[in-house]
Amino acid sequence: MSFFKTNKTIFDLSKKTYIMGILNVTPDSFSDGGKYILAENALKKALEIENLGADIIDIGAQSTKPGYKKISHEEEWSRLSPVLGEICKSVKIPVSIDTFYPEVAKKALNLGAEIINDVSGFESPEMFKLMAQYSCGAVIMHSGENVSNIKKFFSIKLGEAIHYGVSADNICFDPGIGFGKNREQDLWILQNIKNIKTKNNALLIGASKKRIVEYLSGSKNVSNRTLGTVAVDLYAQINGANILRVHDVKEAVETSRCIDKLIRKGK
Repeated sequence: MSFFKTNKTIFDLSKKTYIMGILNVTPDSFSDGGKYILAENALKKALEIENLGADIIDIGAQSTKPGYKKISHEEEWSRLSPVLGEICKSVKIPVSIDTFYPEVAKKALNLGAEIINDVSGFESPEMFKLMAQYSCGAVIMHSGENVSNIKKFFSIKLGEAIHYGVSADNICFDPGIGFGKNREQDLWILQNIKNIKTKNNALLIGASKKRIVEYLSGSKNVSNRTLGTVAVDLYAQINGANILRVHDVKEAVETSRCIDKLIRKGK
């Protein structure tokens, strides 16, 4: 059996598909920017994500939408610090911190976060050092258009993690749909999940409301991409994705539960 582990939680990858609910405390995220900047709204949303059945809450304070403007680690933390500690204390499911800054990741881990979700692909070795120190989980994402090297990238990063004393089962990989890729490349990822997936590590797919959903469904309005997202996620699930990162938690939980019961029957 394969597992994805944090310092507090063990996800049995043979048991079910896990849902990661998105909480953006940003003014400019493409789907829900500005809705959860206030601490009380962010906490209410986190509790809602948990109550709807998500297995993980992924909190981010920096938009990484196409053409985003990078902010400093100080500004990113200024957005997170009013909400993160209270959320970590209030919810029972693991909290993931969506950041590429080691300075932010360390502060978040000290407040109770269990997972570092780094869209830079753990570009900084300091992230691996934090993992070794805290035994936390990590989502390591591939970015860029060279989709043919995704599995090689995963292998290299796994080797780096082990070099720094990180356990292999603390690693989850993300092929990075929409990050430096065109829609044909995103489609290639979805159609090749079984080929790019490593043998024993969790694979996360984050396609929720992205341009690949518009490309496939024709829905140009982000708010109308829920059903298209569900379809893409279920296809990914059937083909081996272990974690689905989503905006619409209720729909993802209910549909993934149905697919799990169909494809895991007898296991």
